[in-house]
Amino acid sequence: MSLAAVKQPPAADRVYTHVKQGVLDRRYEGGTLLTEGELAEAVGVSRTPVREALLRLEAEGLIKLYPKKGALVLPVSAQEIADVVETRLLVEEHAARKAVPAPPGLIERLERLLARQKEQAAAGDFAAASVTDRCFHAEIVRSGGNEILSRLYDQLRDRQLRMGVAVMHSHPDRIAKTLAEHEEILRALRSGDAEAAVGVVHRHVGWFSHLARGEVR
Repeated sequence: MSLAAVKQPPAADRVYTHVKQGVLDRRYEGGTLLTEGELAEAVGVSRTPVREALLRLEAEGLIKLYPKKGALVLPVSAQEIADVVETRLLVEEHAARKAVPAPPGLIERLERLLARQKEQAAAGDFAAASVTDRCFHAEIVRSGGNEILSRLYDQLRDRQLRMGVAVMHSHPDRIAKTLAEHEEILRALRSGDAEAAVGVVHRHVGWFSHLARGEVR
């Protein structure tokens, strides 16, 4: 099939994906002002789909629109971090407890994800490592079989990715600690120790609450 025959996504979807990815991987950092003209040129579309995409991103809380000026990329707030940490702890501690005894399939998937994350971290690809990090935790949540909880957890995805990339860039020493704690979670699940798994998850996710309190910059 020729490239010309491959149907492109609608223009607004292309702008939405371009801006969202830029925000999540910190090409567009908090405080950046994006203009419709710049985005239209970057993606190769007219301004109408740009406006449509920006309205969607504003509804998701990633940007704030200012008429005739552009779109301001919103910084991650201390309150947002605190809210995400609180929700993650509620869901993930429950999921870790429910994941014991862990089926072999879950252990294998977590082992593959951890190996991939180690490679990405070693290569300095923080955006990819953050995605894999998020997949590692989501796999444990999904293993519980509660679709409502899984969907709730998935709604945190973008906020988690954004926070994760920011932390890896500002605290490169945290990456080794993250990988070591993932190893600990895996070891606890392998050995069938639910309380040990919950304890590591609490320490691992709870670390982000220091960011919310301004103790880590």
